[in-house]
Amino acid sequence: MIEASEFPELSRRYGVYGVPKTIINETEEVEGAVPESVFLEAVLRATNGKA
Repeated sequence: MIEASEFPELSRRYGVYGVPKTIINETEEVEGAVPESVFLEAVLRATNGKA
């Protein structure tokens, strides 16, 4: 986890324009406040179901 304003280069690299934004294994992105089930689905996709 990083503070987007403290790492502007990373923020630009990953297209972070609002927070929260979570990037998982550089393959899945979750933006904004989402239900736990949505977040879990993204984690499972990013880890091929091995979370």
